[in-house]
Parts: sequence; structure tokens; C-alpha cells
Amino acid sequence: MFSFKKKYTRNREIDPDEIFLDSSNLPDFDVHQFEGRIEKPITKNTVRFVWIFFLLVQALFIFRVGMLQVVQGDVFVARSENNRLQNTPIFSERGIIYDRNGVELAWNSPGEKEFFSRSYTAARGLAHVLGYVGYPAVDRRGFYYQDEFSGKEGIEKFYDSALNGKNGLKIIETNALLEVQSESVIKLPENGENLTLTVDSVLQSKLFELLASLSAERGFVGGAGVLMDVDNGEILALASFPEYDPSVLSEGKDIMAIGGYRIDERKPFLNRAVSGVYTPGSIVKPFVALGALSEGVITPDQKILSTGSIEIANPYFPDLKSVFVDWKAHGWVDMRDALAVSSNVYFYEVGGGFEKQKGIGILNIKKYAQLFGLGEPTGIDLSGEAKGVIPDPQWKSEMFDGEPWRVGDTYNTAIGQYGFQVTPLQMARAVAAIANGGVLVPPHVLQERAGDLVQIDGIDARDLDVVIDGMRRGVVSGTASGLNVSFVRVAAKTGTAEVGVSKKLVHSWIVGFFPYEKPKFSFAVVMEKGPSENVIGALFVMRQLLEWMAVERPEYLE
Repeated sequence: MFSFKKKYTRNREIDPDEIFLDSSNLPDFDVHQFEGRIEKPITKNTVRFVWIFFLLVQALFIFRVGMLQVVQGDVFVARSENNRLQNTPIFSERGIIYDRNGVELAWNSPGEKEFFSRSYTAARGLAHVLGYVGYPAVDRRGFYYQDEFSGKEGIEKFYDSALNGKNGLKIIETNALLEVQSESVIKLPENGENLTLTVDSVLQSKLFELLASLSAERGFVGGAGVLMDVDNGEILALASFPEYDPSVLSEGKDIMAIGGYRIDERKPFLNRAVSGVYTPGSIVKPFVALGALSEGVITPDQKILSTGSIEIANPYFPDLKSVFVDWKAHGWVDMRDALAVSSNVYFYEVGGGFEKQKGIGILNIKKYAQLFGLGEPTGIDLSGEAKGVIPDPQWKSEMFDGEPWRVGDTYNTAIGQYGFQVTPLQMARAVAAIANGGVLVPPHVLQERAGDLVQIDGIDARDLDVVIDGMRRGVVSGTASGLNVSFVRVAAKTGTAEVGVSKKLVHSWIVGFFPYEKPKFSFAVVMEKGPSENVIGALFVMRQLLEWMAVERPEYLE
């Protein structure tokens, strides 16, 4: 009996009426929401109707596709020939760069691409001033992801926006095979500005040639030279050896040459005139002299005895003496003579003091060096200008883990050694300020560039005359006598700075101005890291340049 009921329960279907038997007695059914009504299955006719509907839709779709692809295919193929539009830049022509005499230095040449190639003068020595460019670039599909030239160094970089101009725009209509059907210009290009530099390209190439020649002959790593107008800061020449080829870097195709530049230990990418920092040596002595006169620690005619060295107590070994040497014993010298013969002992004493002679001290040495723009960027319109260093107690503490400043550090700084670092451009500008009566001029290589003149406060014109006389005496009978030429009167100061731990290498310097009577141009030349035993350096370069100018550019010497 039990088994029968169990089987019956499992297999018997329950009629929905049995479940909803009493639903009609419920008082709150909402008949509009189908409450209280028994659900019924979809009829077979309804299902058939739905299937027939979808079959008709599918048949209609197939018919339409057939019409488009087969019957009307030719019509739509014809229409598709004009279905692709592409925005394409119309490249502007980059501005031409000229030297002060109208010689083209950088221009545009027709190429195989939609834009002109950038061409540069074959004259040597102008690469660091001109710089180079990067070309517009396309992706694999032919679309420009960089649609302008980009200046990378030099004038090309500093005045990139002016040289570039503005690209135009055109719409190119192509078919499915990318064949051009038509072009429509939307916007015309605006060509870049032409620029005229202050540089005399022939003079600069000659200076570069002299730097390169002496480097090869005497074992210098490189060199740099600057020639600048003392009244307005125009740069006539700014050469750096070695250099690179701007065309090679712009094209970017000669991988061997570019790789050679990168591994060259002489650093051809470095613009030594602007970005190279060097220990100055004795070329800072004119500025220490001005500080000593201005601070009243010595008069121009007061003499100091140089026996070849001075000695002071060694701070680390009291029983020993620290010896600070001169390059020779000069005897009794006043300020003019000390500048002419470059006496170290004289400047040790007026810089740091010795026995009864007071010194101006390291802070005043730094003060007067900074007044003439040393240790600070000049603001020239070229990229990558270096700052330099004028050492002081704070600098030493930071560099040497809290070590105190000592009088010996002042001595070495007073003759341009220790941590002193300057650029050739800074020195040309500083010397120009001595020559023009105490005015800092803004160095620039673009003719139209204007800058503010800065009058140096606290410098007496009579003190400047003393220093100028000392520099002229150096040419007549002192260390710069190699510049004592008959065709122009020059005032100058030499410098030899020891570098490296072993002191086997030196930087050779010459700075000065001409003509002596009415200065027009200042100069600074440095030959980098030559053998210490070599006696021919920067002065020889400047002597050769003056001799060349006397023949080829006499107007600069008048």
C-alpha cells in the first residue's frame, strides 16, 4: 500500500487548477497585471509564425547582400574610389642662416621627400654655433608623428621657433588603392625667418684651424676661442675644437661617423667656448688686483718682494712649512709689474695676506670675480651654457666633508687655482668690462638680439687704468710679449693652470683686448690639457690670428 502511494505521487501530473483552485476568492487581484489568471503555454501556431518571420527577414537580407555585391557591385566600387581623405602637412621652408657678411651658413636643399633637406656650410669651425636639426618623421603607415623640424643644438635650437615657420595643411583624396585622386589646400605654409649672425665665418674658421693645428702639434686635447665686441657684446668668432659635422647628425644615416663622435674622448659634442669649464690660472689676477685696489689693501705703486716663494705654518704638521711657489723670483714688483710678469707671490699676499701685508680675503676675491661675471652664465643666445665655480668656505665644506677653509686655499684661489672654474666666454666678457670702463655687455650671436648693459658698481676708473697699464706692460715686456706686434697695440694677460693630481697637464690661456688706445674687441683663448713641459700654447694661437687679421681683416684692428 505504501509503495503504491509513493509511485503514484512521483508520476502523477498535478493540474494547475488544483494549485490555483482558490485564487478566485482572493479579494485584491489586479486584473490589469494579469493577477489571478492561470498561465497557458504558447500555441504551436504562434511558434510557427515566429519562425516564418525570421526566415523571411533572413531571405530579405541575403537578397539585399546579393544586390549590393553582384548586381550593383560595379556601381559601389566606383563610389569607393573616392572614399578616403587624408590630412597632410605642407612643410614650411626653414629660415636661412647668414653670417655678418651675408655668407650662407645653413640653408634648404631639394630632397626626395616632401620637405627640404637642411644643408650646412663646408667651412670648418661653425658647427657648435649653428647646431643641427632633426627631420620630420613618419610611421609605417606614412603618417607624420613629427611634422616639424626640431633644432637640436646651437642657433638651430635656440631660435628653433623663428626658423621653423608654420606648416600649411592640405587634404588628399585617395581611392582604396591609395592612389591620389585630388588635393585641396586648406592652409598655406608660412616660411621661417632668415637670421643674420654677428659671426664672421671666415674669421671663425681661421681661429678653428689654428686651434686644431696647435692641438695636433703640441698634444692638447682641444681648445676654444672667443672674439667679442667690447661695447655691445657681438660675437665675431666663437670656435671650439674638435667639432662634429652638422649634416651628418641632421641626416642621421652615417652610423659609423655618429658612433665615432660618441666614443671620441676629446668630446666633439662639447662647445668648449660656452659649455667648457676650465681652471683659469693667472688670467684672474687682474680681477684680484681690482679688488685689492678697491678695498684699499695696497696702492698701485707699493712693492712686494718675490724671492720665488712664501712659507706658512702647515696646519696638519706644525713642525713643517707649507710652501707656495712663484714661477720665478721676480724681486720687488708693484701692481703693474706684478700683472706684467704674473708674480704669484704678489697675489698670494694681496689675496690672502702675509706678515705685514693685508689681503682682501676669499670673500672679497669671490665678490670682485662675480662683479665681472665670473662663475655665472652670461646669457648668450646658445644652449647649454655652463656656470663655473668660484671656491669659498661653503663650497669647500660641501665638497670635502666639512673641512675648514685655510689661508693656503685663499692663496691658491688668488692665482686662479684650487676649485676655480670659468668658461672662455665668461673671460672674454670680463676682460671686455675692463677694457670698456666697467660695463658688462650681453654676449650674443644674433645681430638683432638686444641686451642690457650693466654698469659695475664700486670700481674706480683710475683702478681700471692701473690694471690696463699692467696688461699692456705684459705685452711690451712681460709674459704676453708674443703679442707685441707692430700693426696693433694689444693688452693681455697669460695664464697656465695645472690640472690633474700629478700636475703633468696644463690649460694654456691668453685673454686681452685691442686696440689698446681705444678698445674694440676682447678675446679669450684656451688650449685644453697639454703637456706641462710644452711652452707653446694659447698665446701662439692668438698671435697667428692677429697676423692673419692684419692681412684679411684689417678693419678689425683699426
